[in-house]
Amino acid sequence: MNNWKPTTDLTMLKQRAKMLADIRNFFIQRNVLEVETPALSQAANTDPYIESFSLDSGQRFLHTSPEYAMKRLLAAGSGDIYQICKVWREEEAGSRHNPEFTLLEYYRVGFNYQQLMDELEFLLISLLKLKKPAKYYSYQQLFIELLQIDPHKADYSSLIDCVKRNIPQLEIADEACWSKQDLLDVLLTHCLEPSFAKDQLTFLYDYPVTQSALANIREATQREVAVAERFEIYFGTIELANGYQELTDASKNAQVIKAELEQRKQQQQRELPKDSYFLQAMEAGMPQASGVAIGLDRLLMCATRQSEIQQVISFPWDRA
Repeated sequence: MNNWKPTTDLTMLKQRAKMLADIRNFFIQRNVLEVETPALSQAANTDPYIESFSLDSGQRFLHTSPEYAMKRLLAAGSGDIYQICKVWREEEAGSRHNPEFTLLEYYRVGFNYQQLMDELEFLLISLLKLKKPAKYYSYQQLFIELLQIDPHKADYSSLIDCVKRNIPQLEIADEACWSKQDLLDVLLTHCLEPSFAKDQLTFLYDYPVTQSALANIREATQREVAVAERFEIYFGTIELANGYQELTDASKNAQVIKAELEQRKQQQQRELPKDSYFLQAMEAGMPQASGVAIGLDRLLMCATRQSEIQQVISFPWDRA
């Protein structure tokens, strides 16, 4: 049995080390401070779509991202910061996901999310050694162009019909089990993501308000609907990053977490403690900023043109 051996080789280990060095040099040149925050905390991520690992009989939780702690640093006056760290999410291991993975998260004070997207395009094109510039689509634009449906205005029945028409292999036996977000997600993964260029980055931005999480919501005008000022970045069909114009209003942050906890309760998911330290920091005042989280294992997969995440990490979940 050779299960003690790593699933990667020395060449890949050196490529990972170089990628990390290049990232750190990128931030040194821009005077962005590297920080560390605890991997274990007394609270957990309340997002119903992300599950935390718990330790010590549920008294401590492994972080799914360093977001809450880094925002506490921002509220304390840290200025621009970044962190490269291990995070954990209780999900099945697969070709693109390992429950323990390496994340780059960073925040730029005073940047809007368009400025952050521009900076990220420069960083990622450099790391991936791409020759073409990125493509940018609003969430609404992509749905209208490829599916002839407006995701912000379409009613539930229209979305059900769109799914049945475009994804006939997907059986929807009980429509009541599907939320509007579920329908939009399946249309995105099955119909829209496969259209993304294989040799370019794709930026998708301005998501529906129902998918805002802790992103700022840009209110509706006479010409435009309200949208969540968030974006995701893809290389081909591989999602690399998720970024926000950060929500800084303390009461709205508290409302989001309350709503997430209520949704978890309705879905009979595990009850979790909310992060009171994070909410106190928001009350103290977080500066206007934009932030992003980038999966570095997936990024290394793309940079080295590997198809399995196990090829770029030393010891995957089943060998850890």
